[in-house]
Amino acid sequence: MLKGIVAALALGLALPAFADRGDTNKDIKDKMDDAVDTTKDKLGTDSGKDKAKRHANKAKRDTKRKARQTRNKVKDDLGVK
Repeated sequence: MLKGIVAALALGLALPAFADRGDTNKDIKDKMDDAVDTTKDKLGTDSGKDKAKRHANKAKRDTKRKARQTRNKVKDDLGVK
């Protein structure tokens, strides 16, 4: 039982390190999601509710992308890795 507790604790502490996908991967995923949204807008086959939700998610992705870019620019200016 003690081994199980130790293993669960170690796994719980190690998972956040593996969960970080990196900014480049996040940007790629965001661009793919933006392309899907643009295609859906051009097709015009979704309802108003779904469209509003997609546009809200796109605005959120844009904000996060800008925040990542700003954070990385500040890090570069300060020389922090």
